[in-house]
Order: sequence, then C-alpha cells, then structure tokens
Amino acid sequence: MKQRQIALYGAILLVAIVLDQAIKILVEARLQLHERLDVLPFLAFLHSRNTGVAFSMFSSVDSLWLSLAVLGVIVFIVVLAVRTEATQMFARLGFALIIGGAVGNLIDRAVRGYVVDYVYFHTPVWSFAIFNLADAFITIGAGLVILEEVLAWRRGRKAG
Repeated sequence: MKQRQIALYGAILLVAIVLDQAIKILVEARLQLHERLDVLPFLAFLHSRNTGVAFSMFSSVDSLWLSLAVLGVIVFIVVLAVRTEATQMFARLGFALIIGGAVGNLIDRAVRGYVVDYVYFHTPVWSFAIFNLADAFITIGAGLVILEEVLAWRRGRKAG
C-alpha cells in the first residue's frame, strides 16, 4: 500500500475513532445510566454499558481476555487490509471502518472497563439491541468488504 493511500485510510480510521469517542463522552456526560432520550418514535438514545461484545455476548469473560481477543482480531484485520489490492477500494474502506470501530470499543474497554452503548431502535412491540457508532462502523465496514467480494466474483464470472 502506498503512503498516500495509507494516509487516506488512516485518516478515515482516525475520524471514526474520534467521532465514536466524542459521542460516548457526550452520552456519559449528558445521560444518566439507563436514561432514555426519544429522538423519533422508533429511535432513542439510551445510555447503556456493555461488558461483552456484540449483543452482550461473552459479558462474563474477563475484560483483559476480551480486550486481548479484540486486539488479536484488529491485528488480523490490519493484515488483511494491507494485503488488499489498490483496486479493492470498498474492501479497504471497509477495513478502515472495521478497525476504527474495533479500536473505539477497545478504548472504552481499556479506559472504562465497559463499552458505552446508546443507539436504541424500537417499536411498541419490538426492540433491537442497543449499540454505538463504533458498532455501526464495524457493520458497515463488513458490508463493504462483502460487497467487494461479490463484485470481484461477478467480474470473474463475466471474464470466464
């Protein structure tokens, strides 16, 4: 990867981390734990703490071990990102978002001992898991990596 490309994806990664952390700081400063602020009939900010990973899985696992596992995943994603071709722009953007989100949540785990969650989608009869911007970056990033793979597969079929 060229230095200019590294700088671009590094900037995306940095913006993702800064935005994530800034919002989490605001949530902790402005909302009491479990306080809910309705934004739309189906969307609210709800201050929550997650000691696990996605959907509170592994919340009973020691924070140090969980942090080490997340760090290992980040290293693995960095290796994948570095190995991508220059033409794989969706994958590179996706990897930057995944790493930014993972680092944002890792910072929470290291500094606070838990991850701050606050986005709450719901209806009167249904609710989705509470999550944060870092989780959204990870999900969008994974979607972009999958999109890159689907596009490569389609290009391969047309060429063959």
